[in-house]
Amino acid sequence: MRKTGGKVMRNKYAQMSLMDIYHDVAASLEEDKPKLFRMLDEHIDWDALIPARFYMAFYQRIGRPREYPLEGFIKSFLLQRIFGYTDDSQLLVTLRHSKEMRDFCGLRKVPDAAKLTRFKQDFLPYIAELFERLVDITESICRTMDAELADSLIFDTTGIESYVAENNPKFFHSKLNQAKAFAKANPEVNPYKAVYGLLPDHAIANPAVRQQYVNGHFCYAQKAGVLTNGLGIIHHIALFDEDFKAKHTEMLAEKRSDNPDADKEIDDAKALLPVLDDFRTAHPSLAYSTFMGDSSFDSYDLYTALLGEYGFSRAIIPMNPRNSATSPSADFNESGIPLCPADKTPMRFHSVCGGKNRSKRIKFICPKSETVSTLRGTSWRCRCENPCSSATYGRSIYVYPCADKRLYPGIIRGTPQWSALYAKRVAVERSIGSFKAVLGLNHRKTFNTFTTKADLFLAGIVQLLCVVLADRLHDCKLTLSVRKLVV
Repeated sequence: MRKTGGKVMRNKYAQMSLMDIYHDVAASLEEDKPKLFRMLDEHIDWDALIPARFYMAFYQRIGRPREYPLEGFIKSFLLQRIFGYTDDSQLLVTLRHSKEMRDFCGLRKVPDAAKLTRFKQDFLPYIAELFERLVDITESICRTMDAELADSLIFDTTGIESYVAENNPKFFHSKLNQAKAFAKANPEVNPYKAVYGLLPDHAIANPAVRQQYVNGHFCYAQKAGVLTNGLGIIHHIALFDEDFKAKHTEMLAEKRSDNPDADKEIDDAKALLPVLDDFRTAHPSLAYSTFMGDSSFDSYDLYTALLGEYGFSRAIIPMNPRNSATSPSADFNESGIPLCPADKTPMRFHSVCGGKNRSKRIKFICPKSETVSTLRGTSWRCRCENPCSSATYGRSIYVYPCADKRLYPGIIRGTPQWSALYAKRVAVERSIGSFKAVLGLNHRKTFNTFTTKADLFLAGIVQLLCVVLADRLHDCKLTLSVRKLVV
């Protein structure tokens, strides 16, 4: 600052300290960091998220300092799923050419592909534990988003196709040509049905990679069961490997008929209760009131178990006509709703009755009954021209849900409420589709069971991290949209 002509002139050049230079450089580097890395660093506490047992197992295994940090492996695998890389080589090439990505992962140098594979196989139980911790963390977030949907569980199965010779289209066409050649000599044989019996039960490279009928086509895959809530947020993953089968001997996976659709239904129904058992063991404090599934779970035994031992109050499962031993009574429709004796119109649901010392029963009244206003409030009045009952509200019929839980699974079938809830079942299919198409589980070049299982859990971890980020950023759009993280 100097004085000129009575005016004080300030020097436009200010001397910067070393601390000022450091802060400017640090701010510049932070601004240049990709948005995805900034969000993950700011909103995810990796030290608190990763279980302590994981740290102990990782750093005590060799008894000397690790060349690559635990967070580096985990962050790398999560970025692989977020970017949809199906091959480890894609991840490694990106790491080698992106300093920002290496810095985010805390890697001074890039590991080789063998180290990535060994990490998945050696620390699979701890990856699963990390997934289960995130399920508990995100439960309260889901309840805040939509209490009714978060109080539901949806189950479905899928097949994770493996990189085996049997999945080459040439393999299937060779078997189809054999079936066609046999059909020429036997015109009564349908070659497209006969080929199902010619296909081997499992792949030569890995017996756990079994023949599956997934999404309308034959393939060799490792079958898995997936539980989500009504929002489509993953809650449990079970790969039906040898460990799972040894633990649940009641589950069968072998081919037992010439109809692939029937086989799939049997396997899905057999897998449900073992998966629910494992889920309850992993998360004993979590409880849900509604179960949703497709018609493959339409079984008297399953309804009894779901509405009894497993504590669900409603089971949203459409009826499968093939599972009905007898045709509906003339007095009831296929949904268990009584019919008017005059014109067979479905009667109107009125209420659920029953007390502490009396069995629960559902009351139906005349379909032509309407509510009218009275001095005491509102009441029902029958408007039928030829009433079949002397009661003011017309004919009434009571049914007892405990007598047939398949017909009355805690909710009246065919009602708008039933339809609205069952429409949410597609959430599990969308979640599975996201795992395969968006998170890169399709076209993986591996057939190893441990690697496949680890990739499934890592995909689930990515989806649950999206839920955490959506909550921290107050942006629900991120909940099920992984792609929004990278744009």
